[in-house]
Amino acid sequence: MNSQFTPVRPVSTPAPYMGGKRALAPKIVERINRVPHKLYVEVFVGMGGVFFKRNNQPQAEVINDKSGEVVNLFRILQRHYVPFMDYLRYQLTSRKEFERLVSVIPTTLTDLERAARFLYLQRTSYGGKVTGQSFGVAPERPARFDVSKLGPALEEIFERLSGVVIENLDWSVVMERYDRADALFYLDPPYWGCEDDYGKEVFSREDFALIADKMKTMQGRAILSLNDTPGVRETFAGLNMETFELQYMIGQASGGPKEVTEVLIYNFDLPDEGLFSLLGT
Repeated sequence: MNSQFTPVRPVSTPAPYMGGKRALAPKIVERINRVPHKLYVEVFVGMGGVFFKRNNQPQAEVINDKSGEVVNLFRILQRHYVPFMDYLRYQLTSRKEFERLVSVIPTTLTDLERAARFLYLQRTSYGGKVTGQSFGVAPERPARFDVSKLGPALEEIFERLSGVVIENLDWSVVMERYDRADALFYLDPPYWGCEDDYGKEVFSREDFALIADKMKTMQGRAILSLNDTPGVRETFAGLNMETFELQYMIGQASGGPKEVTEVLIYNFDLPDEGLFSLLGT
């Protein structure tokens, strides 16, 4: 069983992103490492806040997102890394450039230009927002878009994406397509009450109930992360649930860290010990 996995070094994500799971990612990765699987599928990959923090790679990996901007960026990094870096070489951080790119319609650009625009806006906007973006200013930090520092990180992502299948499908389609007994799915949908944060009609409140039904009937194993609300607990009743108390920094003006409760939901009984400890690795 040990030969199913290859050790990999965790890498940084390409840009901030709403719901990036910075605080919870280590716990999610530890739990993923407890589960035997030959196929790993991330259904809502975003900027890869969990995918890129994993330290063991199974035989096959799939990342998916309904956002064409997310998928285009990863496909460009996977297949056209060198010309992409050449294109970014002279890009500077400025409010004027930010405002110009916000006004551009992505579909009027080439795939390479589109990926550069998306990466620039995600790295220079406030809070990793994907809609209603505003230019982020942090006087105590250097420019948010520095290619000399960004280049090494993007090269690591390019190498990590080798052999990874990148899909641009609705969550239900990718789960149906890849469901099998030896698959492990990680799902990180929009938070309950924040369904429109990634754009209108991308995800709806009704999708939560559909995900719960799928988790109860699928062949593979699934781990789902969400905020802890009465609606979440009612919708996912009957599945295993683990609760975490976390702190997130939400800006100095708000008075410091915000305490939140989040849950991991499983359609299986989580082993008490890590898979790689049991294997002696």
